[in-house]
Amino acid sequence: MHLRIEGHTLPGRACGPGPDFPGVSGIEVAVQRKDRPAELLDPQPGDAPTVTWTLPCTFAADGGLRGPYVHNRLGGRFVYLSWVGRQPQEEASRMFRRAKLMLADVPPEVLAEARRRGTLVGRLALTDAKGRPLCGRVAPPAVVWSAGEPAHT
Repeated sequence: MHLRIEGHTLPGRACGPGPDFPGVSGIEVAVQRKDRPAELLDPQPGDAPTVTWTLPCTFAADGGLRGPYVHNRLGGRFVYLSWVGRQPQEEASRMFRRAKLMLADVPPEVLAEARRRGTLVGRLALTDAKGRPLCGRVAPPAVVWSAGEPAHT
């Protein structure tokens, strides 16, 4: 079983300053490994036309997904998309935002079909209403879940 995340409408490589925020440059987005915030899968530039990650996963006894990139905390299972970049006067990149894709919000019929077909697909825009990197809890309609065919490798 795979979980494929397909992102579009990325915010760009820089995010200007705002109230209580000094701004960020060199923006990238990646999937955060479970319980390892510094371990990011396949960072993609913030100005890419689209981004895609394919994550291995299995079904838990309760029917939910689990895997190396699936977090399971209070409120349900989810995947973190972490935004990294450099703030003014910094040389090294660091995480400055995260989007939490809530797997608990996948409709049961979509999850059942994804299990049958081999892939659950989540499609979403990665820019918020202010033109900044998407962050916070992400649930439908901001993410559209569907069943897909496994990627050919």
